[in-house]
Amino acid sequence: MNFWEKSLNELDDAEWEALCDGCGLCCMHKFEDEDTGEMLYTDVACRLLDGSACRCTDYKHRRQSVPECMDIRKFSAAQYAWLPLSCAYRLRFEGKPLFDWHPLISGDAGSVPSAISMRGRCVGEGEIAEHELVEHIIEPIISE
Repeated sequence: MNFWEKSLNELDDAEWEALCDGCGLCCMHKFEDEDTGEMLYTDVACRLLDGSACRCTDYKHRRQSVPECMDIRKFSAAQYAWLPLSCAYRLRFEGKPLFDWHPLISGDAGSVPSAISMRGRCVGEGEIAEHELVEHIIEPIISE
């Protein structure tokens, strides 16, 4: 059995981190639609995200700098629905396999589809006013 086929609570720290495909969607500002309960993603990145690499610039200390940063390991069952449908953490929580394009399956760190990755497609939170978030809603595309 490959480690990514284990349940999330069976993963060690290194396995947990390796499960991330680096799409950057969890680092985008998002909010819940009050009418539908749907999680709406924007293309507005957390101030710690390097948009060209889709990596946190201070991952180890991110929650001290950004208290609202998601700690997926502490999610309740309902909170996994906040993650994109393509997210490996959500897929494994739901007992589903990873997509073929996931780097752990493909063996290629660059295999995350451009339709999903926020690399080079986001704006920094300091570049817009908070009331403009709604103008930056995106529709993440899920492709197998």
